[in-house]
This record gives sequence, structure tokens and C-alpha cells, in this order.
Amino acid sequence: MSDSSQKIEARQVEKVFSAGMEDEVQALGPLDLNVRDGEFVCLVGPSGCGKSTLLRIVAGLLNPTAGRIDIRVTPEKSSPISMVFQDYGIYPWKTVEGNIRFGLEIAGIPKSRVKEITEHWLDRMDLSAFASSYPDTLSGGMRQRVAIARALAVEPEILLMDEPFAALDAQLRQLLQDELLNIWQKDQRTVLFVTHSLEEAIVLGDRVVVMSSRPGKVVLDQEVPFERPRLPELRAQGDFNDFKNELWGCLKGEVEHYLERINSLTKKTEVK
Repeated sequence: MSDSSQKIEARQVEKVFSAGMEDEVQALGPLDLNVRDGEFVCLVGPSGCGKSTLLRIVAGLLNPTAGRIDIRVTPEKSSPISMVFQDYGIYPWKTVEGNIRFGLEIAGIPKSRVKEITEHWLDRMDLSAFASSYPDTLSGGMRQRVAIARALAVEPEILLMDEPFAALDAQLRQLLQDELLNIWQKDQRTVLFVTHSLEEAIVLGDRVVVMSSRPGKVVLDQEVPFERPRLPELRAQGDFNDFKNELWGCLKGEVEHYLERINSLTKKTEVK
């Protein structure tokens, strides 16, 4: 029986990609995962383990090959789920303001309220001075701020984030992690967050879910032992590194399996 406190429930979810009868690739599963209402869950795992695939299935961009995902959102809400991509996913032909307004206008929000919400997020993400700028004139960090502002402006019940800071330098990445942490701790919406960084997962998440090498399955589902609200100084604590090393002990083996598979495929190609 389903638990009504769960916002996302994945049951025996699998995804197989096929380019032909002899070229099937099982990318995911079978995988089980629960995400509670208001919980921030981080997915980590080696490249190609199906993290992004799972996110796209939750978003409705892909259908699972087997299994099911139940998502509990308010039926009448026009934008129950928002997604932030690694490559920003913002519209290059729209200004910063236009990008943030877009989802609100599609939802039929009154113009006065659209203006109010847009101005709030322009200010919140320190983008007010760039409201009339186009994405190609902005830095990567600013473009990602636009993407986050656009996603949050529609007040989604579920926010999906696919390695949103991966393309940024270390300093900017930490600044945006801290900003997202601050935003989430104020409204605590449900977040499913994909990352390769254990540090990022620990700073942001309530739980860290480690996935196996392909096909991706859950090999560890661990509560983060640090109380909220959290401060950036958490990264300097000794027990932070202890917990990070504990997670790495599990993740390391999966990364090694991934590298072994890559090396095996490379050798087969060389032989041919």
C-alpha cells in the first residue's frame, strides 16, 4: 500500500534504450525509491548509471520500460513539477526577465502578479540589473541563476535538478550551493537532485542515495546526519569529512565497476 506522506514513489522502475534488436542497453533498474513531501534527496553514482534517466522519467519526459512511478501533486496546479538542467535550458531569444516570466504567463497568472513574482526572483537571485539582458551576454553562473529563478517562480511542488552546478568553477559552484541551501531552507519544497559531488550532496540533502553502475540500482540510501538549518561552515567540520569518506567507500566500488566496463569496451574496439 502506498504511503500518503510520499511525494514520489518509484517501484521496480526499469529503462531500456534500444537502437535495434541487438543494441538494447538497460540503463536503469529495477529501482525502488521514495521521496517524502518536503524532502531534499540527492542522487549520486558513476557516469551512465541512469541518474538523469530517472529524473526524466519523474518529469514525464521519458516513459519507464517497466515498473511505475507515482507522483502526488495538486491536480489543479498548472506547474506541479519544474526541472533545472546542467546546460541551463533557458530560452536564448528571451531576456532574463522574459525567461522568468514565461512559465507564469503560460500558467495564466494575472499580469500584476506575474510582475510581482518576477521582480521578487530577479532580486532574490541578484539579477535585477540584468533583467533586459539576453542569455548569451551572461556568465554561466548567471545563466544558471536564471534557470533556477524560472523554475522556482512557478512555485512547483517538486523541483528536479540535473547536475545544475556541474559546469561551473569551484568557487561559483559553492556560492550557488549556498544560495540554493538558503532558498530551500525557507520553503522546503520537495527536491530530487542529481550530482557527482558527494560534498554537494551532503551540504544540500536530507538523504544521499548512491546508485550502482549501469543498470542503475540503489545500493545505499543514507540519511544525512547534520541538523538544519545548515551553514556553509559545515564543510570544515571533521565529522563532515568522516561522513563523506563513509559514502565514498560505497561509491568507489561502483565507479571502479564503471571504469572496468569502459576499459573492456575500449579493448574490444581496439581488437576489431
